Amino acid sequence: MKERIQQFLQRFSFRTGVIIIVISLPLYIVAFAQPFLPIDTTTKTILFFVFYLLAKLIKYMGLAIVGVEGWERIKLRWKKNIR
Repeated sequence: MKERIQQFLQRFSFRTGVIIIVISLPLYIVAFAQPFLPIDTTTKTILFFVFYLLAKLIKYMGLAIVGVEGWERIKLRWKKNIR
């Protein structure tokens, strides 16, 4: 099963992995911004867990696609843009 998942994720490109990681950012924002919605506490809790876990899943999927070498490329590019 693990090998099938790895083979599936290896079919995607580096760029796709980066896009997937970026998609997880709005989900984190929604997860932590939902306390400001005018709804009851139970619904807020459910929304938090759904969006937070979805963001985690998407982030780790993107990291699996990008890989270790790709993550180093992202960090180097980020450091260059800061300078």
